[in-house]
Parts: sequence; structure tokens; C-alpha cells
Amino acid sequence: MTNPGERAYAHAKACGIIGRSFVGKRIAGLERASRLSELDRMIFPKSFANLPERELLFDLEKRIEDRTAYSVRTIVRGFSKPPEFLVLLVRAYEYTDLKNAAIAIIEKEQSPPPHTDIGRFSTVNFAAWPDLRKMVDGTPYTFLLQLRKNNPDKQTGIIALESALDKHYYNALWKSLHSLPVRERRVCEKILSDEISLKNSSLALRLRHYYNMREDEVKAHLVDIKAEDAIKSLEYPLDSFEEWSSWHWKGFLNPEASGRHWHADPRHFQNAASRHLYHLARHYFFSGSTSLDTIFCFIKLKQFEEDILTGVAEGLGMGMTPKEVLSTLGMHT
Repeated sequence: MTNPGERAYAHAKACGIIGRSFVGKRIAGLERASRLSELDRMIFPKSFANLPERELLFDLEKRIEDRTAYSVRTIVRGFSKPPEFLVLLVRAYEYTDLKNAAIAIIEKEQSPPPHTDIGRFSTVNFAAWPDLRKMVDGTPYTFLLQLRKNNPDKQTGIIALESALDKHYYNALWKSLHSLPVRERRVCEKILSDEISLKNSSLALRLRHYYNMREDEVKAHLVDIKAEDAIKSLEYPLDSFEEWSSWHWKGFLNPEASGRHWHADPRHFQNAASRHLYHLARHYFFSGSTSLDTIFCFIKLKQFEEDILTGVAEGLGMGMTPKEVLSTLGMHT
């Protein structure tokens, strides 16, 4: 059980942070940026970087990620004994960073990828890169050592690595969620159920579309929670829109276009899934509750904001306008 006073304080602090974040109506303001430096000043008005445009993209993206992680960490560390569920939400950054670090080892990169500081919640020794054994010694990730031995091929090794970490993370998150009182997890359970189902479905589409994997191969990579919709999707051909009419997430598929051959687009599905989860989190965050549900929604909103901001930054780096990027993501402002 968490302290009611700590929950109320965390909720008030989270509301203050969201009020200054690029969510809701504030997303439209991003359209005013015509250059990366302008976007930088918009996001970091007091700490923007004086870098040439060609050097700014990577630096800006890292600062956006660090800012989000800091906001999330600030809220969670406000609890004297944060529930494991919230700790794991912070460690989402560690899982992603570990994926990137392990892939860099497989790819035989010369230098390690950057990682995000999550303070006292971190467990991986990133300083030991590229020695994976030393990196994960004493952590829950030691299973990766055997995984590398079983998948020596580069492509299959990377896919196996990503799916194994996803399985491990979501299983741990789901288990920790159900250690919370029912009244504290109703919204979390609803959103997380959709998130896992959509992640599985998105993965199934990607593995079939990009790697032409068979049904049994795809199933082996799915998170074994809320996998029913993804497994059902394996029955449908990727080139026939009509065949998907009874599928649960059919509304997230790319629509048919007159005169053009239809093929299921994983990127369109992923963008639609992200919007769905964003709208759920935003709706429940402003419900007025001070339960742990709203802290979960806060974390999801900040992570969505991070995706939007990095997407706009990358678009500007490629010569796109923010409006074009937001339209591609389905965020019609």
C-alpha cells in the first residue's frame, strides 16, 4: 500500500509537469518550428544548445529522452517505498538501453550507444560494455547470456534478443500490477492490457511483413500475455483488407485506397495504436483520481510526448515540416 499523502503529492506534481508538456492542445504549437534550433528553444527555453543544425539532432533527441526520464523518476522517487510496478515503469528505459547495447555488441560496433540515467532504479552496469556478462551480472537479465549462445546468426539473434526482453519486461510488469490492490489498478490494467495486445499485434505484422515469418515462428516471439488478437491476425492474408473485417483491432489498419493495391502497413498500425493508448492515458489522467492509476497515466503521457518530440525533430532533420510529421503520425492539430 502507498501512503495517501504521497499519492496526492505525486498527483499534484504530475499535473504541474503535464501542464508544461507538449500534450493535448500544446502539440499544435510545435508547428511553429521551422528549424531544429527553433524546436530546441521551444522545448528547452532556458537550456537550449548553441550547436550547428547538422550537429543538433542527436544532442536534442538525447536531451528530450533525458528530460522525460527525469520527470518520471522525480515522481516515482517521491514515494518512500515505491511499488515494484512503478519501479518497472521507470526501468522501461533500462530495458530499451540494454536492447541497444546488446545489439551494438552483436553488430560489433566500436563504441557503446548512449544510455539514460535512471538513478537508483538502475541495475545494469553499462560501463562494462561490450562485456555483456559483466553488464548483467547480478541482474534479472542474465538469461541474455544463454540467448546469445542459442542464436549465433546476427538477424535472428537481434530479433530473439528484442522479443526476449519484451517478454521479460511485460511479464514482470503484469505480475507486479496484480500485486496492487484492485482499486489502485483498474485503469492501469485496462491500458496495459491494450498496450500488450497492440504490441503483440504490431510485432506479428512486422515479422510477417518484413521477415516473411511463418505462423509458428511469429508465435515464438510474442509476449505470452494478451496474445489472442495477435495470434488471430496470423489467419489473415496481408494483401486482403476484407479478410480482416472481424479482427478486434481492424480499425487501426491502414484503409483501402481507390485504385491502389492494399497491403497491411505495420507503421500505420503502430501509429494508430500509439494514438489509442495516448487518448486513454490522457482521458484517465484528468479523471480527478489520485490513485496510482493516474501516476501510470502520467508516465504514459510523458513517454508519448517524448515520441512526438523526437519524431518532429527527426522530421525537421530530414526537411519535413512539423505539420507533415504530425499528420504522418495521425496527430491532426
